[in-house]
Amino acid sequence: MGTLYYAGSEVAIPFDDEALAHLKVLATAKLRRGESFTVSWEHPPGERPGRSTIWVHPTIPLRFVFDSLDQPELDRAWLESLSTSANLSGGIVIDSEHVQQDHDSA
Repeated sequence: MGTLYYAGSEVAIPFDDEALAHLKVLATAKLRRGESFTVSWEHPPGERPGRSTIWVHPTIPLRFVFDSLDQPELDRAWLESLSTSANLSGGIVIDSEHVQQDHDSA
């Protein structure tokens, strides 16, 4: 279970390490090219029902924190799917199975 810190460290978003690793690779590639995109996810059980979306832009700081020392194996098909989604108006949507209840509030 890792955490994406958005806009400095004021917003912490818990994702599993596999999803976070894929998002990191994609964000790095897109932000290097100066491209912006959205990332959305359903709120995990135990939080207020609904979903959230963030705007990922080269001027907004991101920090990826992984709980495991091991690098998850990347799935090329999933990376391609995320990349395609990032270029659409709906942006990237991370499935609820990859979003965890915030371990700090549990």
